[in-house]
Amino acid sequence: METTSVSKLPFAFFCLALWLGYQLQRVHCTVAYDRKAILINGQRRILFSGSIHYPRSTPDMWEDLIFKAKEGGIDVIETYVFWNIHEPSQGNYNFEGRYDLVRFVKTVQKAGLYAHLRIGPYVCAEWNFGGFPVWLKYVPGISFRTDNEPFKKAMKGFTEKIVGMMKSESLYESQGGPIILSQIENEYGGQSKLFGPAGQKYVNWAAKMAIETGTGVPWVMCKEDDAPDPVINTCNGFYCDYFTPNKPYKPTIWTEAWSGWFTEFGGPIHERPVQDLAFAVGRFIQKGGSFVNYYMYHGGTNFGRTAGGPFITTSYDYDAPLDEYGLIRQPKYGHLKELHKAIKMCERALVSTDPVVTSLGNFQQAHVYSTESGDCAAFLANYDTKSSVRVMFNNMHYNLPPWSISILPDCRNVVFNTAKVGVQTSQMQMLPTNTRMFSWESFDEDISSLDDGSATITTSGLLEQINVTRDSSDYLWYITSVDIGSSESFLHGGKLPTLIVQSTGHAVHVFINGQLSGSAYGTREDRRFRYTGPINLRAGTNKIALLSVAVGLQNVGGHFETWNTGILGPVALRGLDQGKLDLSWQKWTYQVGLKGEAMNLASPNGISSVEWMDSALVLDKNQPLTWHKTYFDTPAGDEPLALDMEGMGKGQIWINGLSIGRYWTAPATGNCNGCSYAGSFRPPKCQVGCGQPTQRWYHVPRSWLKPNHNLLVVFEELGGDPSRISLVKRSVGSVCADVSEYHPNIRNWHIESFGKSEVFHPPKVHLHCSLGQAISSIKFASFGTPLGTCGNYEQGVCHSPASYAILEKKCIGKRRCTVSVSNSNFGHDPCPNVLKRLSVEAVCAPTTSNRRG
Repeated sequence: METTSVSKLPFAFFCLALWLGYQLQRVHCTVAYDRKAILINGQRRILFSGSIHYPRSTPDMWEDLIFKAKEGGIDVIETYVFWNIHEPSQGNYNFEGRYDLVRFVKTVQKAGLYAHLRIGPYVCAEWNFGGFPVWLKYVPGISFRTDNEPFKKAMKGFTEKIVGMMKSESLYESQGGPIILSQIENEYGGQSKLFGPAGQKYVNWAAKMAIETGTGVPWVMCKEDDAPDPVINTCNGFYCDYFTPNKPYKPTIWTEAWSGWFTEFGGPIHERPVQDLAFAVGRFIQKGGSFVNYYMYHGGTNFGRTAGGPFITTSYDYDAPLDEYGLIRQPKYGHLKELHKAIKMCERALVSTDPVVTSLGNFQQAHVYSTESGDCAAFLANYDTKSSVRVMFNNMHYNLPPWSISILPDCRNVVFNTAKVGVQTSQMQMLPTNTRMFSWESFDEDISSLDDGSATITTSGLLEQINVTRDSSDYLWYITSVDIGSSESFLHGGKLPTLIVQSTGHAVHVFINGQLSGSAYGTREDRRFRYTGPINLRAGTNKIALLSVAVGLQNVGGHFETWNTGILGPVALRGLDQGKLDLSWQKWTYQVGLKGEAMNLASPNGISSVEWMDSALVLDKNQPLTWHKTYFDTPAGDEPLALDMEGMGKGQIWINGLSIGRYWTAPATGNCNGCSYAGSFRPPKCQVGCGQPTQRWYHVPRSWLKPNHNLLVVFEELGGDPSRISLVKRSVGSVCADVSEYHPNIRNWHIESFGKSEVFHPPKVHLHCSLGQAISSIKFASFGTPLGTCGNYEQGVCHSPASYAILEKKCIGKRRCTVSVSNSNFGHDPCPNVLKRLSVEAVCAPTTSNRRG
């Protein structure tokens, strides 16, 4: 048969053929919803989602994070879109590096996962200014998040910019891409009530504007009870089982299941027990929920000056299943993975029918999903916070631990209980590297030249900080002078006068004649604070220099764009012979930022512009307002890296010109008196770290480093010893497991049914170290009735003497090992008729091939 060469075809027809071929290769999916679930290509889905915010990690981390999420049973990756990083100045956009949103979404697509794009563009998120660019505050006539034309115009422009980018790359599921959901606005319910009719008009406008972008996928509004059709209203919180959509034909979606909580400088670390988180998710699913997003699944790092709040730490770890460094946090990751598996086993029944709810006791219920086709799934819940209960269900007995849900995919066999953690617990460690910091050099801010007239303004009265700085720097100097007569009593043995400085945030350092006199700080709950302290004045003219320091701009609250920052007074002297002297309305000179910032000292290009001093020659290592620099080589290996800043006070860090973020080693205060998983969780419930620095370690992305001669620059506000700064590696130090033996009177997940017969499998302890590590020793092992938790186990009254030998034989030298929890495996029963457990702590260490650097 004669063939026709391509060259003989008309060019236009050839192009059309190519186009049609390309279209046939693309998969066009439809995304819709009904009252039961999100439908993808007509199929209802139970979906688990995880929040990973692209600018809170680095592009070289994205693929690993996303694939770990997939391995953990996650179907969807959720991210906010951060307006202020993408449009730092009006009309000028940045989508490079950590801000490459298209690359991030394509990485999600590469992993075979879906995406949920929460455009907002208000995001809250403990992010600077709630994600709004500061220039937006100065648009004439603007009022944020209400029926205000200047605001709506700007918001519409940015939303359409992002949607247009996604469309141009065919990233919506309707185009064959991964994005199945988008969000407009964010947690607006409270603001809507505050603004009244104008708020309702704004909500309706925002929904209409979003729909008109034509993404082909559903839009959601979280915490917005009256989200207009077809937008889906969704729930955020620690628990959302109480939530019902505002229309009976909308699915029940949980956009933020809080996996932990954020941390603020001066506060403790909040940890949410995974048993409670799993219980909350199980409770949501059993009542008809079909979409759960963990906020956060990987929290990451607030690099640079992106943390908002204020007072939010540089770490945004959030006690998430993947920690700040991207390492798996056990048991949270593994227990949730098992939860996801168990629920997916029930998916067909869950999306096909409604539950029948029956009482099993005073605080116990069964939710049963059964279909005409024979599918049956059951959730057995015990809401009692203190007692285990044995219940009868389907003519069989089941033991329910307190505050737990058992999942039965066949309405018979329990495959998962939220309170029974069968996966290992990992103990993380920060190990010193062999990398040493080269000689430190220092540069003094030299505040004696503050009022030399360069880059300063002078006016009567006190000015609001952000109106002056436009958030170009955390720092604003307020400078004035006061004349003291030689006859003042305090100069002749009397009591020193007192300076009073009233500030609206967030910190202030007081300098009198070039010497640090004292500092004061606000808190996230109370931004207004007062500095009161004696000051050492001399006869003649005295310079008073107040350094006001912002620690991230407000990110939430009614009309938060109008909230003030900085020193607004009064500023007064008390204790002079003439009485109180109010300085508030005299002439003040203002200087934005630091001298070192203006000289670009954090950049490799700027450090040569000044004469640095060898830190060894600096007599006072605790000199405030000092820049420090050194160089270091990158340690070998691939473990995540961090700077240990324990010897420092407060300031900022740069590596090779890139900002790690703010540091502050303020000790944490709070109530760290233990934690029980049972009962409703709130951030004050489970706190750790009291008395320790809120944040001691600061993530150093390896992608920011060169093999050799990396520049580290630190600006220290209070004083500290830079020679104590070190580079450490984060890794798994030890792994623990704590698994109960099988008890014949308790139906549990170690049962497999084969027709009418059942096979009982003893539970097993599974231990595994990170890649490049192996189990080097068994720190603790006890089959019996051990006490304590991972890191502080103790032998109980019952203990098998063979415990250590069995674990050492099975595990030493291996990356992974499995040990059955049964009497036969340990030679004999150490205490008959007692339900026993095997508790193990194994030490992980680098393998020989990995012992480098």
